[in-house]
Amino acid sequence: MIRSFRRIGALGAATVAAVAFTAAAPVAAAPAVPADGYEFTLYAKEVPVGGDESPGASPEVGDSFAFADDLSRTKGGEKVGRDGVGCTVVRTGDPMDVLCVGTFVLNGGPGGQLTGQTLLSVDPSDQAPAAFDIAVTGGTGDFKDARGWIRSTPDGDHSRLEFHLTR
Repeated sequence: MIRSFRRIGALGAATVAAVAFTAAAPVAAAPAVPADGYEFTLYAKEVPVGGDESPGASPEVGDSFAFADDLSRTKGGEKVGRDGVGCTVVRTGDPMDVLCVGTFVLNGGPGGQLTGQTLLSVDPSDQAPAAFDIAVTGGTGDFKDARGWIRSTPDGDHSRLEFHLTR
């Protein structure tokens, strides 16, 4: 069950989420976020944490989990950043709601951090989670004052993150 949360939470996933969110130029070649906005795509691949996950336990309000991803411009490509996401179950039943908050750290130009959050409605038995949006709540460095959203879409063992940023 936690693994299915991780896959949908990639902000990742937040994530993450947002995640998780229309391809443009590679991040390393991108300028700072212009006043009229900027869009780019990254791929998130979860970093293994080890340990034994215990599927089958029913989640309860307050249960939480965390995960991290490496971010690249292409699946399996050079790492251009990372993220860290923490999620908490805030409602059980049908649907179950999970609140995820995460931070994306991007290297190169532009560089800096982006923060995001989302409330996911989750069916724990669903092995193929749907795409979801992550609200961008702020940033640092080249992303100072950034706002917007990130679309996170499952893409095999990655999550495709389509960033849509404005100031």
